[in-house]
Amino acid sequence: MSKYVLIGSKGCGSVVIELAMLKAGAEFELEEIPYLEPGPDRDRLLELNPLGQVPTLIMPDGDVMTESAAIILHLADAFPDAKLAPATSDRQRPAFLRWLIYLVSEIYPTSTFSDDPARWQLPKDAQDGYKRTVDQYRKTLWGHVEDVADTPCFLGNDFSAIDLYIAVMRNWRPGRKEFSQSFPKLTEIADNIANDPMFSGVLKRNFDT
Repeated sequence: MSKYVLIGSKGCGSVVIELAMLKAGAEFELEEIPYLEPGPDRDRLLELNPLGQVPTLIMPDGDVMTESAAIILHLADAFPDAKLAPATSDRQRPAFLRWLIYLVSEIYPTSTFSDDPARWQLPKDAQDGYKRTVDQYRKTLWGHVEDVADTPCFLGNDFSAIDLYIAVMRNWRPGRKEFSQSFPKLTEIADNIANDPMFSGVLKRNFDT
């Protein structure tokens, strides 16, 4: 194998990695699957990643990587010219690491744990209230990101993979309209990514924007 294979699903976190691959100029093949649907695609995914989640990345040497932040940091090392992350000597590096991990450890799981409340055996009459509560908490979490965000990129004038996360995750609940009303700086960052010809086609394909 001489290229990466990215296993992803429409509208999911794998879109961040697809965008990062484009920015890096990495040679890759996208295998888009409905990762939650039982069948041979999910069976193969589970063999590669016991959690059955996307993104799952098969490396050129056949090894497997999971966890989007880990993949981003790998790509940043493998393709330094892409500037997916500030250099280790850059004063922005600590802030980048802090907010990268914040996005994937604090905000991202609110989708994992609330998209399908029935999964957690919540009573039917409690599921809508649970989703509303989590959505409000998610807005609070995004508010902290808005407070520290710069523009035109999250780190000011310097692009980083955090901009890609914002451009993708703003499409998730509570939705683009509410996101734009609540978080103007993050919306500007996301719009800058969405309007970049390198990324626009992927975002349109995944989110019908």
